[in-house]
Amino acid sequence: MLPATFKLCAAISYQNLRNMTGLRRQAAVAISQELSKLACRGTGPSTWVNQVRRRSSLFSSRLEEKPFSEVEMSYIRQGEEALQKSLNILGDQEGWKTETVLGNGDRVLSKVLPDVGKVFRLEVVVEQPLAALYGELVDNMEQMGDWNPSVQQVKILQKIGKDTVITHEKAAATPGNVVGPRDFVSVRCSKRRGSTCILAGVATTHGAMPEQEGVVRAENGPTCMLLRPLPGSPSHTRLTWLLSIDLKGWLPKTVVNQVLAQTQVDFANHLRQRLARPLAAALPEGCNGARQMQVN
Repeated sequence: MLPATFKLCAAISYQNLRNMTGLRRQAAVAISQELSKLACRGTGPSTWVNQVRRRSSLFSSRLEEKPFSEVEMSYIRQGEEALQKSLNILGDQEGWKTETVLGNGDRVLSKVLPDVGKVFRLEVVVEQPLAALYGELVDNMEQMGDWNPSVQQVKILQKIGKDTVITHEKAAATPGNVVGPRDFVSVRCSKRRGSTCILAGVATTHGAMPEQEGVVRAENGPTCMLLRPLPGSPSHTRLTWLLSIDLKGWLPKTVVNQVLAQTQVDFANHLRQRLARPLAAALPEGCNGARQMQVN
């Protein structure tokens, strides 16, 4: 067995195989096991065996180390905490007040929470498959300013793994400049639980985007979008958007509430217009994440 094990280890000396973490891990574990057998049988130089075994154990442990820094792990935790808090808010069905109901069934609800303030909940059904919404809201998030008049620009500042990003968002001026220039720095995470996609976010700070002169740094969060296929109609998607924003500055609460509720209604309309294009056009080449998000 030992010769075969060393052949496996020799294979990872080739550059094209060296970066295959799974193969390296298998080699390290195999060496450790074989050296343990040799040590127990008392064959060979036990000092050498023990020394190599210690080094192989260290090699194995280094392969298991998390690939993220402490700062990156902090962002990941922020995103996951925002996701869990959002789900807890949406899961409590008590106390929601109807703000707006449209003829097409779209509706906006609101609720006041002691530790968050007033939150808004948009509930709509979009006549597009979940993959199309996911592609537009996640894979193409930096193009949101092209179709959503409420957004001037979205820029990804940093990607952490496959689920977490740090973004900078500039809000477009409201009609009549009722709300002046605002921007946001947020950590966002995307998860999938069964057939439901969860897109959550919360305000954060990032060295690449300090506060800008002449622009109020607003804070959002927790915010969350749930995407679920409509039961019995997988080509339709039920979208629920939890919105919680502190716009900062000296703004009357009545004005803020009107702006936020209308922002959600407008978002649903603009998203539908964006997705009215053929699905192939909505998912440009390279958006594998969206293409694989088909619901069985």
